[in-house]
Amino acid sequence: MRTHLKFAVVFLITVFVFVGLSAQTFIHPGIDMCREDLELMKNKTLAGEQPWRGAFERLKAETPLSFEVKTYAHVISGPYGKPDIGGSDLSKGAVMAYNCAVLWYITEDKAYAEKAIEIIGKWSESLRSLDENNAKLLVALSGYKFCNAAEILRYTYPGWTENHTAAFTEMIMSVYYPLLRFYFPQANGNWDGAIMHTLLSIAIFTNDRPLFDNAVYHYLHGKANGSLIKYIFPNGQCQETTRDQGHVQMGLGEFAGAARIAYTQGVDLFSAGDNRLALGYEYTSRFLLGEDIFSYGEPSHRDKDLRNDYGIEYVYQHYKAQGIDMPYTRSICDKVRDKSSLILLTAFRAAFQGKTPEQRPLICSKIAYPAGALRVSDFKIPEGAIVVSPGDSLQQILDNEAGHKRTIFLKAGEYTMNKTLKIHSGTHLIGEGTKTVLMFTPSVRTAAIMAATPDMSDVVIENLIIEGAREHAAGFDPNAGRFERQRRYANNLAGISFRSEKNYSLSGITLRNLSVINFSRTGVYISGAKNVKIEACDFTENGTFVVPGPRLQHNLLLQRVDGGVVRDSRFDTSLHGAGVVLDHCRSLDLKDCEIARNAWHGVLLSECSGINISENLIEGNDGCGILSEFLYKGSSNLKIRKNRIRYNNGYGVEAFAVKNLSVSGNCYDRNGKLGAQEHLCSDLTLQMEKISVD
Repeated sequence: MRTHLKFAVVFLITVFVFVGLSAQTFIHPGIDMCREDLELMKNKTLAGEQPWRGAFERLKAETPLSFEVKTYAHVISGPYGKPDIGGSDLSKGAVMAYNCAVLWYITEDKAYAEKAIEIIGKWSESLRSLDENNAKLLVALSGYKFCNAAEILRYTYPGWTENHTAAFTEMIMSVYYPLLRFYFPQANGNWDGAIMHTLLSIAIFTNDRPLFDNAVYHYLHGKANGSLIKYIFPNGQCQETTRDQGHVQMGLGEFAGAARIAYTQGVDLFSAGDNRLALGYEYTSRFLLGEDIFSYGEPSHRDKDLRNDYGIEYVYQHYKAQGIDMPYTRSICDKVRDKSSLILLTAFRAAFQGKTPEQRPLICSKIAYPAGALRVSDFKIPEGAIVVSPGDSLQQILDNEAGHKRTIFLKAGEYTMNKTLKIHSGTHLIGEGTKTVLMFTPSVRTAAIMAATPDMSDVVIENLIIEGAREHAAGFDPNAGRFERQRRYANNLAGISFRSEKNYSLSGITLRNLSVINFSRTGVYISGAKNVKIEACDFTENGTFVVPGPRLQHNLLLQRVDGGVVRDSRFDTSLHGAGVVLDHCRSLDLKDCEIARNAWHGVLLSECSGINISENLIEGNDGCGILSEFLYKGSSNLKIRKNRIRYNNGYGVEAFAVKNLSVSGNCYDRNGKLGAQEHLCSDLTLQMEKISVD
């Protein structure tokens, strides 16, 4: 109880500080830099100190006062800039305006200030709309540059007038804000990173505290790909790591830019999620420098050029001042520093000058990491095993060996199945890790793998990938497969579905180092079984919108299972379901798992008994971290202990009518919009769709 109270007090203090900062008025200038930061930049540059002076000279060379401002009323920006009617001109104008404002502050040359005013003024007078595929992204990427320029001029240049403020405010609130206000988390995460970057800038320029708070909340709790916790995984891998490294660097830069603005106003987003932003930069920097990394899915080698425009210097300087060592990020900074201009010039905080804390290593989560099929190059074939190669009839081999209890070894390769694979009692199926992939054609319905008999027993499936997507290779856009699987009438296919007609007639099911990914229905569904073991598995991206509808398909669904353990496994990113659902189960342990980024609850319990949930990382789910619901009797004898539960959109733990409930020692951080992290009540309340009445 004492430990539990300690965590509660820590959380309340955190909330108090966060809310207290949120209630303050804004400081001005105060977007990328406050006045003290601007003065530091100016003084260091004029004193000829490096790297400021070099960055200043490069910035001057990039910012000719002869720049011609070309504006449009209606800008069209298609995918990858095709078509481009005014889009590149808007982008160039935003860059030049910010450049000129910074040069004005350093040199006090009015020509730079007037050029920035000319650019901002002409676009404010002309721009009426943006359209086509990249409209949101174009607005998001240009908005914070315009806002920074206007903010500096408004508070430091006497020639900026209230008329300028009014005209610019009209443009950003009537053209920019309507495009951004509802975010776009369904796109790859760099989009919402940029959108938050600009919304925070708009909020400060217009002194709109609710908008600022909304963007900060979205930064930590946005759905789909739209939050820090969803864009960067606990190991540092990014949502776009399998896409290309140019977009990863861009995404990291946009999330860093948003965090930087919040920090200017006293809100610390850099430390969120165990310094999650630093983990993302270090993971990506390590890969860009040529080192091997572990990733879920194959990391893309496309576009690995080191970029100097994604905020890396500022991020490195920030964490260095906090005493966090980032050796790979530092190495990239050293490589790109002599090519950087504005990004480098504005990267230093006055408050950090003179701080030289002892550097400590950055620590990433080791809970359920790594999970799923192993990456090992020298597998040994088990003695006496039946060896199967791609092209062999796997089902015929399984049928022939039924009852013999021999190990069946699947050599590396893709196995394309035209029918559901039926598993017999005594089967031990093992692959060569990530190199062994079972694929299923669209003709396969209901489930990829099922039990051959209703009393199947003593089955082990381990060390291979069961793939629900049409192709196993990573696509250029990691969202492409999601869009396909989320169609209402997409191929209605589950991964593994072991279901008995009677309670507990299945027994002895072990799944180990198994990856079950990208199925439109539930990844793994086991019903009516005894003694189930799920160890070091990765069940991810399963459960979409297919009939009979959302919130009915999940990553893992155990129903009427008696006895077993689920441990060291990963249940992430169900597109319309929960990470783990335990339905009428008893005597189960769920421990040391990562249950994250699911579109409903992390863990959902219904009418269960004797369940122990301990030492899991449960974060970034769109519902509660853990919900025990009431249907007709309620659950009993539940223990929820020592879990890290954070950044979920509902309560950390919510429970209704549970008999003998023990909740203790959990570490909570910013779950939901309310201060309370737990909602434990005796009410016999059914969960149902919330209907709001105006």
